[in-house]
Parts: sequence; structure tokens; C-alpha cells
Amino acid sequence: MVTAGGRPSSSTPGRGSVVGGGALVNSARAPGYPPAVSAPRPAAARLREAGALARRAWRRQFRNPAKHWVRVVMNRDVGAFLEGLPCEQLDAAEVSGDWHRKRPWRSYTSLPFPDFDLCAPGPIERTYDVVFCEQVLEHVPDPWAAARTLRALCAAGGRLVVSTPFLIRIHPSPDDFWRFTPHGLRLLLEGAGFEVPEVRSWGNRPAVVRNLRDWAPHRPWRPLRDDPLLPLVVWTVATAPA
Repeated sequence: MVTAGGRPSSSTPGRGSVVGGGALVNSARAPGYPPAVSAPRPAAARLREAGALARRAWRRQFRNPAKHWVRVVMNRDVGAFLEGLPCEQLDAAEVSGDWHRKRPWRSYTSLPFPDFDLCAPGPIERTYDVVFCEQVLEHVPDPWAAARTLRALCAAGGRLVVSTPFLIRIHPSPDDFWRFTPHGLRLLLEGAGFEVPEVRSWGNRPAVVRNLRDWAPHRPWRPLRDDPLLPLVVWTVATAPA
């Protein structure tokens, strides 16, 4: 309001003030005009914003491989193996990754590409009790040379944890060359001098179909049953002979 003397009364809301009901009042309008109240945002705009937030959260899950549907059973199996190890007494190395860095190893070494090339590593100056090579072999141009390098990295009696996809869409990083069946992975590792007591795999038809589109996160309604004829991932824990 404006008084007879042209001065705003004490009851006049200030610029951007909020009046009853939460409406925003624009007090900059000329005297004598009613205050302008901002219109509520359309429901469609609010829905679009909520959808964008949901999509961003969904993409964050795709970027976390630990949450991928295809890895749930494999991660549980590898985790159970690692829980039985005296990590504090063991030296570990991980090729092109650092997923296992937080375990209480005696020492931990990350061997990232391209600083460390599995196919042409140069002299191997140190060996390890546990070596991880997960979701890497499909990306190397010479998996036979890579397997020999993994054998050289393992100390006598050391363990190699290796996994690779099979019925998974092409995913260049920077290239994608190979797929290994359970028998193929066994042949590759035994040819490099490893002992391979068991090769495991996991997959099923719904997971194969769903992962043709993108990296699907696991949800309670997505089955974890296994169909040996439709493996999405293949893995093993191999041993370097003493």
C-alpha cells in the first residue's frame, strides 16, 4: 500500500516477499496496481525434472559395475573366496582396476593400462600371492601372451582371479576382441601353466535379453537362476604351481 504522502506503509511487502499461501509477490509494480503473483510450475515441467533426476540416478548405477545384474553371482563367489584368505599376509596386484584395493593386503599394487601392458609388459621384477584380472582379457589383442604374463606375475602357489564376459554386447575400451566359453578360458590358462580346478559361469535368458540394451542393474525381481547354455560371464580362480 502507499500512504497519502507517497510513502509505502509498513504493511507493504518488500520485493520478492511471500504472502499467505506461499505465493511470491512482486512489489516493484507501480502504485495502485495489484501485486503480481508467480504462477505455479506446470505439472508437466515438474514431471520432466523428476524424470531427468531419475535418469541421472539410473546412469550412476550403470557406472558402478558392482551393481550390474551380470556380476551379482560372480561377485558373491569371488568375495567368498577372498573372505577365506589371510589377506594381511599376502601381496596382491590388480590389472587395469582397483576394485580390491580396500582389502587389508600386506601390500597392494595397481597395474593400469597403458603403463602396464599385459601383452608386452617388459621384465617382470616382482611376483604376487594374488593377482586380479577381471573383465580385461576380452580387450587385449593377444590373450595368449596376456595369460603368460599373468603366470609370470604369480608367485609359486599364487592365485589368479580372472573373469571375462561371453554373451555380452561389444564394449570397446578401447577395443573389444574376444569372448571365452568356460572351456575356452580353461584352455587359455592351462596353456600358460596354471592349474584350473574349476571354471564357473552365470547367465540366463532374461539377463541376456536385458543386457543387449545397456548395463542393467540388479533388481529384486530380476532372476539369478543360472542357465549353463547362456553364460554372460565366465570366471575362475587358477593356481600357479609351487
